[in-house]
Amino acid sequence: MEKGVYCLVLFNDPCTIRVGALGYLTFPGGWHVYTGSAQGSGGLKRVQRHIRLAASRKKTERWHIDYLLGNEEMTLLSVICAYVAWPAECALANAIGGIPVRGFGCSDCHCLSHLFYFKSDPIDVITGAMGSIGLDPVITTINTKQG
Repeated sequence: MEKGVYCLVLFNDPCTIRVGALGYLTFPGGWHVYTGSAQGSGGLKRVQRHIRLAASRKKTERWHIDYLLGNEEMTLLSVICAYVAWPAECALANAIGGIPVRGFGCSDCHCLSHLFYFKSDPIDVITGAMGSIGLDPVITTINTKQG
């Protein structure tokens, strides 16, 4: 299976969502980008799990991102993947910028966050960040709902 790194692009109106041990978090309206790693045995098949969860709204809360994907307030718009054999998740998270949601998705590393808020569509920012660390992004549109 192909290994890689990915970004999930979500859109939401202002909302508050309980996210496991992080408690209740308030999310301003706009775009949120989650950076994830697919270096395990399933590789980028992990992205399919995220897409299924967002479509079904099933309450499968294993990782921080599951709380957002399973919530009606958040809409998964796009997934941007890059095939890479090295663990690029933290490098990508640090290259993306945006306003970090402290502690989100980074309990197994030293990053400030792996979830970032943007006031406008972040696709160009993500592809630029991937390019800056030597990755070739592949964009998949999941949903066209915005605003």
